[in-house]
Amino acid sequence: MFKKLVILLVLVYLPAMLIMMTGCEEEQAPKVTFERKDSYISTPPKRITYKSPITYSSPKPLKSSPMDRFGVPADWIPPHGIERKWTAIVLHHSASLTGSASVFDDFHRNQYGWEGVGYDFVIGNGHGSGDGEVEVTFRWTRQKTGAHCKTSRNNWANEKAVGICLVGNFNNTRPTPAQMAAAVKLVKYIQNRYNIPNSRVYGHNTTPFAVTKTDCPGKLFPMSRLKGML
Repeated sequence: MFKKLVILLVLVYLPAMLIMMTGCEEEQAPKVTFERKDSYISTPPKRITYKSPITYSSPKPLKSSPMDRFGVPADWIPPHGIERKWTAIVLHHSASLTGSASVFDDFHRNQYGWEGVGYDFVIGNGHGSGDGEVEVTFRWTRQKTGAHCKTSRNNWANEKAVGICLVGNFNNTRPTPAQMAAAVKLVKYIQNRYNIPNSRVYGHNTTPFAVTKTDCPGKLFPMSRLKGML
């Protein structure tokens, strides 16, 4: 009985011992080795330059016309076919701190019952219209008789003289530099167009045969300086 037990134990445990001594070495996972590769290390990209498909060039100069040499806005040029032969220029001040062509238009319509503003041009002082802004009225664009200076002889100043009003009271202040520059440019243009000499550029107060005695265009208006700039 004892011998049988011994033989049984030998038969059971001997194969297990043999597996433990030899089998673990074979069942071990194979070693994994990694080969170093440097090829994936990036190098700085080449700089890419882009050429714009758009090219720019200076605009071609406009064809000149006889009026371009004066450098004046188009609405200063009277409509063809109705243009009058103007022979003089009369300068005014508005005797107000502010104003514009539309303001004077309303005033002349409502106060005097006129067709509208009496002047051909209004030059702003920055209060009501731009400083040095030249506003062209319907009198000029339609070449209508003015309502700015009544004269005893055939109303010639309204019929033959261009009326220009500068906004401001020049008994107290002087025209702004921008107003003076605009007035010189406008008067010079009208002179050149109608061959009007300096001797026929008047202030309202020096207009021959004027019906109303007035200080207009004001005691501080620099008439001699303006004529010296023409």
